[in-house]
Amino acid sequence: MVPAPDEEIDDNLREARELTPNACAGVQSLDQFGTKWRLRILYNLFDGDHRFNELKRASGASSYTLSRVLESLEEDAIVDRRVEEGPPVETHYSLTEKGAALKPVFDAIDEWNAEWVGENGEECHRNA
Repeated sequence: MVPAPDEEIDDNLREARELTPNACAGVQSLDQFGTKWRLRILYNLFDGDHRFNELKRASGASSYTLSRVLESLEEDAIVDRRVEEGPPVETHYSLTEKGAALKPVFDAIDEWNAEWVGENGEECHRNA
């Protein structure tokens, strides 16, 4: 089975952390939230809880990738999973306190992006 792109990134981050054990905590923490799918999912959860299919539509992830990433985020205590019984069974995902604490990080990235990267991805080099 071919690993999903997010799994490859996760493996690369873990390998880099193992090879550079003295790297700063910021670099080491990237495997908590710093992959493409994790970023997209977390971004969508900042505005409240969502059901699986809502996250799938909003993030563009496949069902397989979304399931794997949500499981991983839940294991890292960043996302909470709540199941409501009854026809139909509904599964809701929301940020834990640890996950919600990432909001200022995302805000800082947005500010950096506005300052240094154009909307189409080209670097602006304002204030350079």
